[in-house]
Amino acid sequence: MNVVIIGCGVVGATIAYELSLVKKFQITVIDRQPPAQASTGAALGVLMGVISHKVKGQAWRRRHTSIQRYETLIPELEGITGRKIPFNRQGIVSLLGEEENLVGWENLAAVRHSQGWKLELWDTAQVKDFCPQIAIANITGAVYSPQDRQLNPTTLTLALAEAAQHNGVSCKFGVNVLGISPDNNSITVETTEGKITADWVVVSAGLGSTPLTAQLNQMVDIRPVLGQALQVRLERPLGNPDFQPVVTGNDVHIVPVGGGNYWVGATVEFPSDGDQIPPSPELFQKVWHQAIAFCPDLATAEIIRTWSGLRPRPEGRPAPVIEQLPGFSNVLLATAHYRNGVLLAPATAAAIREMIS
Repeated sequence: MNVVIIGCGVVGATIAYELSLVKKFQITVIDRQPPAQASTGAALGVLMGVISHKVKGQAWRRRHTSIQRYETLIPELEGITGRKIPFNRQGIVSLLGEEENLVGWENLAAVRHSQGWKLELWDTAQVKDFCPQIAIANITGAVYSPQDRQLNPTTLTLALAEAAQHNGVSCKFGVNVLGISPDNNSITVETTEGKITADWVVVSAGLGSTPLTAQLNQMVDIRPVLGQALQVRLERPLGNPDFQPVVTGNDVHIVPVGGGNYWVGATVEFPSDGDQIPPSPELFQKVWHQAIAFCPDLATAEIIRTWSGLRPRPEGRPAPVIEQLPGFSNVLLATAHYRNGVLLAPATAAAIREMIS
């Protein structure tokens, strides 16, 4: 059975790897760029699963599936590829402000406990004890999620693509899809390297999914949302060098990436005119100043680099889009994950594998 996956960001690469474990599939991955170039390459890789307020239904099941799968997936990929995938197992500390609903967090902690997961509510004394880098004047406490994770999305995606190829997947990078057309019970994918006949096509191309689906007269409307982030370096790690969780608050993430280096981000910037989004210096400064307010020692950090990326957000419907393309039983959509592509990649791959199987 021939499967063509269009797009090799973290979602497409995870689908390719998970399908490669099923021997009956012959899989081809096509991307006009090398892997992990678009939104994946700009992501911070913070996996907010247990700490999310989703407690039931598909939204929680996908998070649950993904958080569980990452625990086995990372060592699996490292074993196949020999690549070390940076994977922070020290959890997430979410800082609480005056306006936070403490009862809501207590209820969530009770639900998670009943589901077999942990959430801890910390007062300011505990925050100061565990994370002395945090200025408690600006917060009322924190929620600690020890089972949530953070990883490097680019390293992960490269390892997924390499492991998929190791399992027999054909990867065509730097190849454009020129057209998709139904052909009896199969689909013909025309590329700059010729035609491929597929039993199944999986569209996992982020913002590129819109023009691809338009070729089949079923345009899925996906719009860009810009995010800006920065990497900084300090002479020594913030707080306790042996306890380096992700710190988040007011939608700003401070992400330890080793050796006194931190990623800080990200802005959320919507297009004002068409699909063009010039990065806003004001929003960028707002994120940076909020990070410094939480961790004042960041004010002395050296800014190593800044970057931005576009997240794919579906218009007029919830993210992500994981379904059959209307009118086509063998064209599947696995796209428009907005801000949760890395988090939901394993669950998306499981859903696609189930649809095809």
